[in-house]
Amino acid sequence: MSQDVQHCSFVLVADFDIDRGAQLAYQFPQPLGTDEGLLANLMLPDGAERQPIDWTVFFLNQTPFNTIKPVLALDNDETRNAVEEGSSMLYGINLVRTKLDKTVRRGAIVKAMAIVTRYPFVQIFKPVLLLALDDYFMNPSQDCLARLFDAVNAMDFSNMPVLTRYEKLIMRNTERQDIMIGRTFDDYAAYPDPGTATQQTVRPGHRSTNSGDSRVSFEDGLQIRNKKDRDGTARNGGESYKSASAIRSPTSPSEASFSLDGSAVWVGDESGLDQMGFVATASAASASSSSVSSIAGRGRRSTDASSSSSHGAYGRSGEGAQSLAGASAASAALKDSHFYHTAINYNEHLLPVKVPLSTFPEEVGEGSLTMLCTTFSPAITTMSGPLHPHLHTNGALTPPIIVLFNALITGKRIIFLGHHKLAENVSNHVLAACALGSGGGVVLRGFIKRAFPYATLINREEWENIPGYIAGVTNPIFETAGSWDLLCDIGTNRMVVSKDIHLNHPASWSNSNPLMVRTGTLKAEGSIGSEEDAVRVQPKEGTSVQKPELAGRPDSADNVFVEDILSAIASHYSEAHVRAKFTEYVMRFVRIAARYEEDVLGSTSIAWPTAPYTERPGEKPRLGSGAYFVDEATCARDLAVNASRIEAWRRTDCYKLFQADWKHVVATNPIQGFDLPHQLSRLRFAKSMSDGEAELIFRTISENLHSYDQVTELLAWLPPHLHGLQPLSFGLFHQHETVRELTVDLFNELRAHPIGVQFLQALNHFQRYAYVRQAHTKEQRLRDANSLSIPPHTAFMARTPSNRSESSLGGGG
Repeated sequence: MSQDVQHCSFVLVADFDIDRGAQLAYQFPQPLGTDEGLLANLMLPDGAERQPIDWTVFFLNQTPFNTIKPVLALDNDETRNAVEEGSSMLYGINLVRTKLDKTVRRGAIVKAMAIVTRYPFVQIFKPVLLLALDDYFMNPSQDCLARLFDAVNAMDFSNMPVLTRYEKLIMRNTERQDIMIGRTFDDYAAYPDPGTATQQTVRPGHRSTNSGDSRVSFEDGLQIRNKKDRDGTARNGGESYKSASAIRSPTSPSEASFSLDGSAVWVGDESGLDQMGFVATASAASASSSSVSSIAGRGRRSTDASSSSSHGAYGRSGEGAQSLAGASAASAALKDSHFYHTAINYNEHLLPVKVPLSTFPEEVGEGSLTMLCTTFSPAITTMSGPLHPHLHTNGALTPPIIVLFNALITGKRIIFLGHHKLAENVSNHVLAACALGSGGGVVLRGFIKRAFPYATLINREEWENIPGYIAGVTNPIFETAGSWDLLCDIGTNRMVVSKDIHLNHPASWSNSNPLMVRTGTLKAEGSIGSEEDAVRVQPKEGTSVQKPELAGRPDSADNVFVEDILSAIASHYSEAHVRAKFTEYVMRFVRIAARYEEDVLGSTSIAWPTAPYTERPGEKPRLGSGAYFVDEATCARDLAVNASRIEAWRRTDCYKLFQADWKHVVATNPIQGFDLPHQLSRLRFAKSMSDGEAELIFRTISENLHSYDQVTELLAWLPPHLHGLQPLSFGLFHQHETVRELTVDLFNELRAHPIGVQFLQALNHFQRYAYVRQAHTKEQRLRDANSLSIPPHTAFMARTPSNRSESSLGGGG
């Protein structure tokens, strides 16, 4: 990453004076030009003197009242442009320490130090802040701030790869530690291992820099970096990784290189990886690639003729790749490729830093969805207050985490209260809520702009006037004030809906709203028959019929989803898995909202229009598009359940932002011209599919899969928790040979890229061997048309299962 953009924008120090209260002691390298009292109180939360250590997160340039105006801010043209475009969000990570001292009046000294940066992954600065604040306690001077400022800005990001959106999605959805390792191999070779690197001498004094550069936002920094990359000034291994698309496999996999004796079925060539030192290290780090290490351990090399594909993908071809082998390669393979590994040299201490590579702007800090779901699980959460159609999409049985999600996307005012809790705990719940509403930071945005991880009484009137604010507080006075719509008490596991919510947000229940059916006509919910169960439950004998808003279905989609999440958490699934589930949930909500708009307004501007697969005589067949439902009853039920929150969401800024994002996605997606997620949903969930549709789906995907970016887009829609390539692998067993050959062509294209090889490895042995056998057979047929006794397009071959041939399985001898 370009060093022209600083990692640390400002360093702040605050301390508590018993007479004057919280005071901002230092601002380095220059004053911020904003309310110093506000900054000091954000850095010194209530009750800080009772805690030995605490952390808070705060934002600047977020709203008019916390916008900074430093004197030297606009000296740089690039920075000025970023500020004018309104993309200058800054993030602060703050450490508070209390040290007991009987010589002072209150018996303790309380100080806080904060780093203000343009990076949302503020957690990487925690180790250096711990050292710097200890240094400041021993020597409370501005020199300490200058050392910290210089040390952080000297951190080397020059080789950090800038991943595309779909590369980020692939990386965050898998736990393979060698995922895209070739994408960053040059980085590790160029930068010394922080654990073994020699200590460097800290330069004395403060390095003169223009603090205006530091105000460039995270996304702007990436744009500047990309511009320099195009000019050839940035050193990045990404191009050599992507260059695999230019090295095509001349032949298909050889059956001679595959074993059926119970070990492994390899779909690439491990010889290239072995030269790079990856087979025995990177593969061992991932359970899904254990087969690779077993092959390498036996010292057996593949006779696959496509060695140039895999070898060239993971490193530069020729001597360049060979020269990178050895200690650097082994060190790279042992590191988790989800992170860029660098270091901060502070005061002769070399601190390893792991920078997450797949972070989106709506993901700030260490907010955990696992923690959020556990805190407000249905088993321990007490719900109170009136029911509201925007919040309670399943009546009284709506899970608390879904109530919170509904409040987030519909723009309700939310407070997280943590009386006698660490401010860090409250802040992390607010940041986790932003990740929840945005779908793990992937789908929606606009939540960070209205989030206040730790809020105080000092400027209460200002942040309470922000529409749909999300605030974290530790003072219980905010609960009694009542200027909120949803209160989430993390200390007592309570979730309270404001008694005045119907006055502040008038809405009617979905049973009075029109329910859409696919014909486009509008019917009342009661006329749908079985859809009456969508919002009602059968009353017990001898009891009165419940009002629709008080009822719910225990087996509703939201309830089943939350049960699945809690089950995954109980089974110790990772945070990444939980986030992937919520990303899928929010994506599904958006597609249902698009279908709702079509039936109500006649068109939608947030997704592909709904259309079924059509095949008419004299016309070319057309693929379907839009949200996919298993049947019309499911469609009607989902629309009825989501109608109220969709209507509320459509009135928010979040909806407008997504409209703009969708237009950008449609215009810039590598795969153009058809609704890829719809086709994959058809392959996953369709109860029946015509042979013509199956052939057209595989043909269309195969014909639009030529570049590295197109491959990553396809794989991003095939995450491991949805069984990866399994929907596409069904084509290997289709009754028509045309579909089988199209699937082989598609997999051959994937195999030409290292990331595609990793996905192919995740298939089971049966699926992998089916691919290898058919690819080899096809290659042999192309080489010698006379080698097959049966013409390839006869009726017999068209309807014979692909595993029928005894000789092709190697069992004929």
